[in-house]
Amino acid sequence: MIELLYAISTLVFVVAGLTMVGMAMRAYVQTSRQAMLHLSVGFSLAIAGAAATMISAFINDFEGVRSLLLVNSGLTTFGYLFVMYSLITYE
Repeated sequence: MIELLYAISTLVFVVAGLTMVGMAMRAYVQTSRQAMLHLSVGFSLAIAGAAATMISAFINDFEGVRSLLLVNSGLTTFGYLFVMYSLITYE
């Protein structure tokens, strides 16, 4: 049951994140602001971390949890750094 809830919450996160990536890319196309491009890269990295963790968890039957958490937190951290950079450089 917990695995199902984990998969559902991750899929909702991925869909919401991809929606934000799409919105940021649309804003980049409309305004040509580099900050919107950095924002979309940041959200993409966070999504990649969540998706990779979920896929790896199911493939490896939830073994190697430390490695999974390292990948997730690493990609999420770099993603949020891009999001922060986009906020700092926004004109």
